[in-house]
Amino acid sequence: MPPPPGVNFLLRAFLRLSLPVAGIYGLSHIVEKLRLGVRVPSAVVIGACFAINPLLLALKGAWTAYIQRREARGMGAVPIPVVRGEKRWPGNFDLLLFLMDAFEHGYPAEPFWEIAERVGHFFNLKILGQDQLFTTEPEHIKQVLATEFNNFEKGEEFNKSTISVLGTGVFNSDGDLWKFHRSMTRPFFSRDRISHFQLFERHADSAIGLMKQRICEGYALDVQDVFSRFTLDSASEFLFGACVDSLKSTELGLAYPHDAPAQLHSTKANSVSSADKAPARFSEAFSKAQKAISLRLRLGDNWPLWELFEDKTRGEMETVDAYLQPILQQALAKKGDIKKTAEDKDEIAEDETLLDHLATLTDDRKLLKDELLNIMIAGRDTTAATLTFAVYCLSENPGVLSRLREEILGKVGSARPPSYDDIKEMKFLRAVINETLRLYPVVPFNVRTSIKCTTFPSPIPGGRPFYVPARTNVAYSVFMTHRRKDLWGPDALEFDPDRFIDERLHKYLTPNPFIFVPFNAGPRICLGQQFAYNEVSFMLVRLLQSFSTIQLDTKSQPPDTRPPESWKNVGGRQAIERIFPKSHLSLYSHGGLWVRMEEASNEVETA
Repeated sequence: MPPPPGVNFLLRAFLRLSLPVAGIYGLSHIVEKLRLGVRVPSAVVIGACFAINPLLLALKGAWTAYIQRREARGMGAVPIPVVRGEKRWPGNFDLLLFLMDAFEHGYPAEPFWEIAERVGHFFNLKILGQDQLFTTEPEHIKQVLATEFNNFEKGEEFNKSTISVLGTGVFNSDGDLWKFHRSMTRPFFSRDRISHFQLFERHADSAIGLMKQRICEGYALDVQDVFSRFTLDSASEFLFGACVDSLKSTELGLAYPHDAPAQLHSTKANSVSSADKAPARFSEAFSKAQKAISLRLRLGDNWPLWELFEDKTRGEMETVDAYLQPILQQALAKKGDIKKTAEDKDEIAEDETLLDHLATLTDDRKLLKDELLNIMIAGRDTTAATLTFAVYCLSENPGVLSRLREEILGKVGSARPPSYDDIKEMKFLRAVINETLRLYPVVPFNVRTSIKCTTFPSPIPGGRPFYVPARTNVAYSVFMTHRRKDLWGPDALEFDPDRFIDERLHKYLTPNPFIFVPFNAGPRICLGQQFAYNEVSFMLVRLLQSFSTIQLDTKSQPPDTRPPESWKNVGGRQAIERIFPKSHLSLYSHGGLWVRMEEASNEVETA
């Protein structure tokens, strides 16, 4: 078993710091051996040994700063504003601790709003001597994702932080390897493949059955849990051809509210068999592993110091691997000796899953697992998050919910499953989903690394551009960009789907499309975008055919996962939030989303 990341980090640091010290010590001995008439006092040698590494670090910093200033002048650019921690600790360590605490206990992007108000929407956190650029400017995001795509990559630091979970999959690769992964999966996301609504129907019916059962018991239910199972079952069948059946397992029933009678919790826990626990273990382990790597990304390249005694992802990924290995083995055995040539690699049989397709292209089991997990994150977690926050927004806006039901019942009726054409024609449904993605984008933060030095345009007309050094992390937040009033209008913090239909669409979004990038943009735009829209749309239609009202039940929410009272004094959406949004790689509602719903009466079908 390899040592924990922190041990390797400290060993490398020790060797790096020991070499200059050894050089000083050796040089003093050489001077004495040569008998040059110079005797170096021991105190001087010891002092030099202690001073050499700080001196070299200072010299390196000074040299780097000189080179960057010279490059910036040559480009006619200005340096990016550097944010300092309030306590002015060396290396901005106080700022790092503040940001870490805010990430764990605060509202998404909470500390960055205050910084943006002081210095603007583009700044340098510069933690532990490492430049950490942060932007919410649409033009910068456009440059990173599209116009200067070849100069920005995931980068070595991102790879080291996430490789234990994502491997070398499409989300964690660059250059030719990324193109290889992209080419393997692209054919599987054609319209014919993403419009197989029979798959959605089976799992949506199971999900709604569970919801009705819980409503009949008189308890609130956690719809985030239901949607996570729905998307897990849909994604596993779509990707593997082997549904995990997390919805159909009768033993693996839905959780009860925290204040439900104790015997309900104990009965559920004691009745689950080992086989039925497997999907839940897989899902929980996968979520914990994602949380661990998201923390690494926020810590920068010093993250191993937080994992001195254990790799926080190892145990979780062992659980994930144990679940996937039989599925991979079955797929490799199934393919036999069939191989696809370059000419027919884009041809996919009707009953062929993505795993079947990939297995005909490679025998590399690790590559297969990595690619499936990458697509699983995109196909499961992000769709579950969109459904969760859509229901939250509908519960807080009954007028929108009523209007959406009218469109659904008028177009599809109260019982018939929607078709691809039905969903395509429901403009308000699409607007509701887009508005949900605007306020609660599933990937609220992302990062790229510059390859060569470049410049970002100033948001001030006529202002000098900002200098971006080579090999520098550039984090961007669509969460913040989507909520900026100067980009979306004075009502930017309100949930109003009509902004994607009325004149505001042409006033704000049409002339500046990079203010709305929930699925990324440019060459790395999400391949599963339309699959996600179809799946979310289908589930929302079936949900509102089955239930006429949705009400948030905050009393059923575990007390330690409710929004703190202090949020009410902050302002913005944070002040009115009734749930606790948090994120690992994707956004989720901390502690679930507990609601009560009223089952719909048998309305007359009008479609």
